[in-house]
Amino acid sequence: MTGNVGGIDRILRIVAGLVVLSLVFVLEGDMRWWGLVGLVPLATGLFSFCPLYSLFGFSSCPLKGRRN
Repeated sequence: MTGNVGGIDRILRIVAGLVVLSLVFVLEGDMRWWGLVGLVPLATGLFSFCPLYSLFGFSSCPLKGRRN
C-alpha cells in the first residue's frame, strides 16, 4: 500500500475529518451520528492513503527523483 495522499491534501483531510467528527458532540438526536463520516477523511489523512485515489490512478504526493 503506497501512500498517495501528500502535503496540503493530507493536512486538509485531517482538519476536515476532525471538524466533521466534532459534530458527534455538537448535534443532538439521530443527526449526531452523521459526524462519524469524519472518520473517513481523518483516516485517509493519517494513513496517507486514499482507496479512491488508487482506483482512479491519482496521487497528490510529490514525484520522487524529479529533476528540474
